[in-house]
Amino acid sequence: MKTLKILVGVAFVIAISAFALDKVSGAKIDKGYSIGDVATDFKLKNVDDSLVSLEDYKDAKGFIVVFTCNHCPYSVAYEDRIIALDATFKTKGYPVVAINPNNPKAYPDDSFDNMKIRANDKGFTFPYLFDDGQKIYPQYGATKTPHVYVLEKTPQGNIVRYIGAIDNNYKDASAADQKYVEDAVNALLKGEKVPVEVTKAIGCSIKA
Repeated sequence: MKTLKILVGVAFVIAISAFALDKVSGAKIDKGYSIGDVATDFKLKNVDDSLVSLEDYKDAKGFIVVFTCNHCPYSVAYEDRIIALDATFKTKGYPVVAINPNNPKAYPDDSFDNMKIRANDKGFTFPYLFDDGQKIYPQYGATKTPHVYVLEKTPQGNIVRYIGAIDNNYKDASAADQKYVEDAVNALLKGEKVPVEVTKAIGCSIKA
């Protein structure tokens, strides 16, 4: 009985400590969004030094939000496909909005100045935003670069309809036979249910 009381006491102390740590850090207890959740808007600096938020897109039907960066080889491998997604779907109401979630102190290659260079060199046709202070990616639950969230604009807000990878072959776009993001947006444009709602994002871990 004495041992049981000690164990209960220890568990209580651990629980209180964890709660206190969360209160101090301000960290969210949950793991980000699930399918059907309303995604938060944001106002982040673009590489052209303007501030961009989702509410700026008055005529959009939804968004392809991509957490990506400069240095990650997976992100680099997908850059042309991200540009292609924007070219295909922006005019149909689903523009790409890219966000760099990395801490430039951990990876100087991902600094805001280097973002400007990368966007110019690649000819990005979409906003490339800096998650200054790393406040947005934890709300979404992004863990990798790239990590994609397809949002559908509704009267209730921007609803999460797909989370995960762009397709099933980061090495070779022509070899990808499951184009998750493309299929998700096409389904939404038809008013249909997204065929695959969640996949595992493949990429580099986000650098805090």
